Amino acid sequence: MKLATLDDGSRDGRLLVVSQDLTRAVDASGIAATLQAALDNWVLLESGLQRLYQRLNANAVAGAFDLDLAQLAAPLPRAWQWLDGSCFLSHGELMQKAFNLEPIEGVERIPLIYQGAGDDFLGPRADIPLPSEAHGIDFEGEFAVLLDEVPMGCPAERALEHVRLLLQLNDVSLRALAPREMKTGFGFIQAKPASSFAPVAVTPDELGSAWRDGRVHLPLTVEWNGEWFGHPHGGAMHFGFHELVAHAALTRRLSAGTLIGSGTVSNADRSVGSACIAERRAIETIVHGAPRTGFMRFGDRVRMEARGREGEVLFGAIDQRVVQGGWPCA
Repeated sequence: MKLATLDDGSRDGRLLVVSQDLTRAVDASGIAATLQAALDNWVLLESGLQRLYQRLNANAVAGAFDLDLAQLAAPLPRAWQWLDGSCFLSHGELMQKAFNLEPIEGVERIPLIYQGAGDDFLGPRADIPLPSEAHGIDFEGEFAVLLDEVPMGCPAERALEHVRLLLQLNDVSLRALAPREMKTGFGFIQAKPASSFAPVAVTPDELGSAWRDGRVHLPLTVEWNGEWFGHPHGGAMHFGFHELVAHAALTRRLSAGTLIGSGTVSNADRSVGSACIAERRAIETIVHGAPRTGFMRFGDRVRMEARGREGEVLFGAIDQRVVQGGWPCA
């Protein structure tokens, strides 16, 4: 099943069921007004949404319409809780080597997760408004899971039962601001502006065998200004999503609508490229002694998409540009 949120001018949008090929949609607000409402009552509402999805794909539902991806918000426009991991160890190892950072103790045993701001996610075609190019504008291609309610102490072997939807995202980062915030130990505020999401959230069965071991076993293709940047594979996660859920739920209940990200998709095989500029700059520093690639400029575009093994559309593509914004520009 594929779900999206129509940007109808309201804060949380209106829930849509989307056809498998992402060309058609139908209003699902008669079942659940928003995606958050669906997650709050998933056990009761899932079957009705699934039936609507099946009828839509069979061209047997009244009220279906052609889908314009530009009219979509993020599948979940705001989340009660947004937790982002750093689960591709090759990325961290590159950064440590390139910039002479101290290794983080126990990183192979304990997942790295920080709590981000989930109050203002961007849609797949929305511009990314930022105040200054001097902040070091970067993109980060990731996968994420969206949960129903998870009880405190949920073990990893039961955690995937609470994964209701999978998503693809661009976790925008401001690299010039991150080092100071990391040194404080208090986490990111300024260095992590609004993240952007691909058009639809999908139930795990839509990925078939590409969803296993709590990982998305697919490449994520990234283009910057129309040129290939990388296609690292999501299966290289050191920790699966089930382990991230268990880690986050060790001492507290996770509310329905909690979103957990994988961190930048990264592979040890450098021939597949990267999903963020910082990683390419780290490689350049190791090879050449200094980075050669600059960060994003206003007007630049980034495109990200993960497709199925036969090329089938899954989440749809993120395709957006960076623009100058904020007060007094907004």
